[in-house]
Amino acid sequence: MTPRPSSSGPEPRKTTGKKTAGKKTAKAAEKPVAKKAVAKKAVAKKAVAKKAIAKKAVANKKGAQKTATKKTATKQAAPREAVAPPRAEAVVSPALDAGDRERLLAGTHHDPHAVLGAHRVPGGVAFRAFRPYALAVTVLSGKLRVELHDDGDGFFSGLVPLAEVPLHRLLVAYEGTVQEVEDPYRFLPTLGELDLHLIGEGRHEQLWRALGAHPATHDGVAGTRFAVWAPNARGVRVAGGFNFWDGTGHPMRSLGSTGVWELFLPGVGAGELYKFEITRPDGSRTFRADPLARRTEVPPATSSVVHASDYTWGDEEWLAHRADAPAHEAPMSVYEVHLPSWRPGLTYRDLAEQLPAYVADLGFTHVELMPVAEHPFGGSWGYQVTGFYAPTARLGDPDDFKYLVDRLHRAGIGVLMDWVPAHFPRDDWALAEFDGRPLYEHSDPLRAAHPDWGTLEFDFGRREVRNFLVANAVYWCEEFHIDGLRVDAVASMLYLDYSREPGQWTPNEHGGRENLDAVAFLQEMNATLYRRVPGVVTVAEESTAWDGVTRATHHKGPSGFGGLGFGLKWNMGWMHDSLEYMSREPVHRTYHHGELTFSMVYAYSENYVLPISHDEVVHGKKSLVSKMPGDWWQQRANERAYLGYMWAHPGKQLLFMGQEFAQGAEWSEAHGPDWWLLDPEYGAAADHRGVRDLVRDLNTVYRATPALWRRDTHPSGFAWVVGDAADDDVLAFLRLDADGTPLLAVSNFAPVVRSGYRLGVPDDVPAWHEVLNTDAARYGGGDVLNPHPVKPDAQGWHGRPASIRLTLPPLATVWLRPA
Repeated sequence: MTPRPSSSGPEPRKTTGKKTAGKKTAKAAEKPVAKKAVAKKAVAKKAVAKKAIAKKAVANKKGAQKTATKKTATKQAAPREAVAPPRAEAVVSPALDAGDRERLLAGTHHDPHAVLGAHRVPGGVAFRAFRPYALAVTVLSGKLRVELHDDGDGFFSGLVPLAEVPLHRLLVAYEGTVQEVEDPYRFLPTLGELDLHLIGEGRHEQLWRALGAHPATHDGVAGTRFAVWAPNARGVRVAGGFNFWDGTGHPMRSLGSTGVWELFLPGVGAGELYKFEITRPDGSRTFRADPLARRTEVPPATSSVVHASDYTWGDEEWLAHRADAPAHEAPMSVYEVHLPSWRPGLTYRDLAEQLPAYVADLGFTHVELMPVAEHPFGGSWGYQVTGFYAPTARLGDPDDFKYLVDRLHRAGIGVLMDWVPAHFPRDDWALAEFDGRPLYEHSDPLRAAHPDWGTLEFDFGRREVRNFLVANAVYWCEEFHIDGLRVDAVASMLYLDYSREPGQWTPNEHGGRENLDAVAFLQEMNATLYRRVPGVVTVAEESTAWDGVTRATHHKGPSGFGGLGFGLKWNMGWMHDSLEYMSREPVHRTYHHGELTFSMVYAYSENYVLPISHDEVVHGKKSLVSKMPGDWWQQRANERAYLGYMWAHPGKQLLFMGQEFAQGAEWSEAHGPDWWLLDPEYGAAADHRGVRDLVRDLNTVYRATPALWRRDTHPSGFAWVVGDAADDDVLAFLRLDADGTPLLAVSNFAPVVRSGYRLGVPDDVPAWHEVLNTDAARYGGGDVLNPHPVKPDAQGWHGRPASIRLTLPPLATVWLRPA
């Protein structure tokens, strides 16, 4: 092949290639002398090329004799028995007809393999090659050497009196070089009937194994097989560094009604850059990145990269036990991370040396990674994806990302990943109008345009698009061992009128506003993922009261819909209400007590996650500690009390990076968390370290206390002690294990100490021991504690037969367990 540049560089140049012989051109006006000079020069170049080919042929012959004992070489070089064709056959010209030539030059040929390569014709075997810029082409097959006729415009042909089509290679002479190469057009399709059938049905659950670019050995020859879905294209060609970004000589073939185009290119291997050159229905051309590329260039470069993984996993023990308990019946506290900014400048492998140790030290059970799929604009935080099958190249290659996941698993940490199937950006080298018409997006412009983000919504009703997304969910979990997907912007998918005014949307077939196609897609995605990947969990970022987000897909609810099939749902209502309450001055909290208690009215309607996510600490919303009222001491006390309340509340916990040590500034993807706040040389470092120590202890006690997680989704796992003490700004409740073992959680959101505060408790616990107090001095608090076991007395209180008297610290949460 021709030398390969190291980068895709500028947009690949487009060539018309129309130089049809016999037609008048500007050159027809040249003077005879000039024409003769040009002709003589061309003849001289071809003579040189022929000599070079002859030398190359001799060298090849000698080389073949020396390596005749090698099995593979012998197999490839040995021609079939050459038998003269029957005399009765009329000899035909091997040259392509005008129609095929024109379509190949224009990039609109649907079946180049039918006319290029070697084919049985009357009179023998016709050899045809399309090699733009070549000076001469010779067919090599065993001892056979046949120089093809130059038909002009890069076409070469020849007729050889053989009875069968032999295995062959090509010797191609360019100016200054001669190359011996395989003929791409002698190979059968690399996709089988089953692959094509599943793609056509929209049911290929491992679509990434069929489409995209895959290094492979085909018929004993190493190369890369390319396949892309582009049903509206008039033609598709492969362009890359291996052909100087001119795809003219590498047209793909259309595989029937599936809309899939395919080509096996010998000699192209891992690391090569490529794009698809698509001829649109209107005849214009566009260069597109591969929708199923498993690796990309580092943005802002946009080429796809041929990738072959050689990673060896070491997380067998993790995977073997991942499904031991359902996620909603196991401890789950999640540390949300934006990988590019957690510690800016680190690669996937650098992160693998630091992130697992940090997360494990703090006791989190999982990390949740903000989107890692490739995206062109870093400021989107990964939520506007162009490479759905490729981890972002900013931090390394796909095997480097596997290494990070592997190391997290070996540290005992699960990995959730944000997944964005709702929409995609309009970049003209990516998915938007991929083959010249709406393909991945809806054909109705009102349905296609996302009203909030300037992006395009997927057409969930098209089976191939649904397949693209369902397979993508499976891909991340099977290929990268991801333990769960947090699905972004589910509400925007479910409602046809989401952020749209009357007249900007069309009701569904029942006259409703539900997007039935999106419902069916989410149900299929969840059902497929849970069937294929043991122990996986899906989490919906869904902010409405949609019925049955975490209900099984085959169980219909009052609305008539089956459940969406998610494992967990973000509790956005709890997040907004509780943060609204905490942001108020304590003197006003009395009048808003219901903002804390209302969550228990619907706590068991779904399986919930309690999220304090990145969305709540950016764009003027302030960091968690900065949302709190009062001076610096009170702000930290409020955050500590809130975290204690959050970890005790039914549901799983999620905390965004930087909030675990009370970072005062909003998060910025440009510089990440303010780690300098923890530097011992910084005067207030103890304040920030204290909050981080609390988070570590919350996780430690939480994981060791089944009452806090075993019955998260069952009403029997929770009981109010007092939920109406609004005047005191106090609330207390019990969390209960399956055997009834309790944990008592009490929060005092007033800035005063409440001594001897009486609380009703069960009468079967002889004494209570304080296991966590957010006001402890080691966390930066005032150290107002209950240091000794607290014994109940027989005085009934809060409707219970016994009661205890506690000292409640100001702006604090305390946890007690049976002593």
